[in-house]
Amino acid sequence: MKLLFDQNLSPRLVRLLGDLFPGSVHVMELGADRASDNVVWGLAKDGGFAIVSKDGDFQVRSVLLGHPPKVIWLRVGNAGTPEIAGLLRGASAELSMFDEDGAAALLTLGLLGSE
Repeated sequence: MKLLFDQNLSPRLVRLLGDLFPGSVHVMELGADRASDNVVWGLAKDGGFAIVSKDGDFQVRSVLLGHPPKVIWLRVGNAGTPEIAGLLRGASAELSMFDEDGAAALLTLGLLGSE
């Protein structure tokens, strides 16, 4: 599963999770760090990425449009990069099942006590 990290997440996540999610990128690497959600959606769809974001707009778009791309919506409040990396690393089996599920468009992950 290749992940496309949205602008509201640290570009360091690509390196921190590269062993589990090879081929993943941050929107900044694609020159889209200030792009609209529509542009990010198109980049993810065309590139075979799942969007990882804290932005609820992608959750809404996923419900309305389905997939591709798939959306991983992080409900983590103000969690730092290490906590987010830990959450994604700990959910790797769940993410793999989500990737293989042809009907699933949205996966919500959260940390206890956030939001």
